Amino acid sequence: MDNRLNEVLRVTEIFKSIQGESSWAGLPCVFVRLTGCPLRCSYCDTAYAYEGGTEMTIGEIIEQCVGLGGSLVEVTGGEPLFQEACPVLVHYLLERRFTVLVETSGALPITGLPRKAIRIMDLKCPGSGMSGKNHWDNIEALAPHDEVKFVIGDRADYEWSRDILKKYNLKDRCQEVLFAPAHGILEPQVLAEWILEDALEVRFQLQIHKHIWPEGRQGGPA
Repeated sequence: MDNRLNEVLRVTEIFKSIQGESSWAGLPCVFVRLTGCPLRCSYCDTAYAYEGGTEMTIGEIIEQCVGLGGSLVEVTGGEPLFQEACPVLVHYLLERRFTVLVETSGALPITGLPRKAIRIMDLKCPGSGMSGKNHWDNIEALAPHDEVKFVIGDRADYEWSRDILKKYNLKDRCQEVLFAPAHGILEPQVLAEWILEDALEVRFQLQIHKHIWPEGRQGGPA
């Protein structure tokens, strides 16, 4: 596979910050944000990654990740799987002994990713306007170390997420099920109380990077 190091991806940014979401929250992490996304979620906070970016070879991307230091890398977007070479990048990051998180919308098949990657799949709730794009076969492809996230904007989103949790028995399919309030749309306390009232076995999460850098910086010093 070495000849694939010269394959090109379009990259919006590479930076090091504190991981703000998932069970990996709080850890230093290098983020590789790939450009492009087929979805247009109503609450999207990375619309700047829809287009533009810089063409980089996989070798150049890995060199930057190594230079930033640390052992944890997240490949995100946009929608990282929108670019066909994304699984190749993940393969080489794993080969360099990084722990690799891939944050994906769940709208595209996750089966092409290496099994050692930790896939954090964001199932789209109705309030996003994109729930019709969920690729439901991905649920069967989940591995025990993967995570599933729901970004919840209102009571209807919550009830939908609760029903999906139970319908697909998600707790037995993956490492974590994450319920997150849509930032600036649903008060965190409200979602927390709903979870407690229904005794759901899910992990409540906030986007802690938005509390560390509320002015909208993408992260700490690169």
